[in-house]
Amino acid sequence: MPKPSRLRYIIGIDEVGRGPLAGPVTVCAFAILESDLQLLDNVGARDSKVLSEQKRDLVAAKLAVLKKEGKCVYQVASTSQTIIDEKGLTKSIFMAIGSALKKLKIHPEHADIYLDGGLHAPKSYFRQHTVIRGDGKIPVISCASCIAKVHRDNVMKKMDLEFPEYGFYANKGYGTPEHYKMIKKFGISVIHRKTFLKDL
Repeated sequence: MPKPSRLRYIIGIDEVGRGPLAGPVTVCAFAILESDLQLLDNVGARDSKVLSEQKRDLVAAKLAVLKKEGKCVYQVASTSQTIIDEKGLTKSIFMAIGSALKKLKIHPEHADIYLDGGLHAPKSYFRQHTVIRGDGKIPVISCASCIAKVHRDNVMKKMDLEFPEYGFYANKGYGTPEHYKMIKKFGISVIHRKTFLKDL
C-alpha cells in the first residue's frame, strides 16, 4: 500500500483457536485508514464469540467487499499444531501476529495497532495498544476477530473431510465431551495438539 507520511492506518489484531485440542491458532490483522473508520459502522462486527456462525459469515462477506473496493486490507496467518507443540502457544501466537503484519506491508510509521487481551506485536510497531476485551470494544479488533474465526472454522471443516471420526465440522477442534470420547476411541491424529492431550 502507499506510504505517504500523512497516511495513518488503524490496525486491529485478534487471535482465535487458543483453546482447541486440534488444529492451528489463527490471527487476523485488519487495517483501515483512520479517515475511513466510519465505513465499519454498518458492518455489524462484534466479538466473534457472541455472534452466530451465520452473522460472522455475513460480517466477513461485507468486509471482503470493502477489501475488494480498496477500502480496507487484511491478512490472516496461522501457526500449526506442530509448531504449537514445539514452541508453545504464546510464541506461536506471536509468530502468527508477526506473519500477518508482514503480509499487510504497512510500515510501522503509518500504523496504530490495537490488540485484544494480552497480545503484543513485534517491537518495531512502536504505536501499539493492548485492550482487554478489545474484540467487543474496538471495531477494528472486532473485524479481525470475525475474519480469523471464519477462516479457522473453514480450515477445521476441511479437516473434518480428512478425519471425519473426530467431528471437527461441529466442534472445530475444541474439547467437547464427544471429541474426547472419539480421541479415546481412535487415538490422537496428526492434527491434534499433543501437548494439550498429555493426560490421555
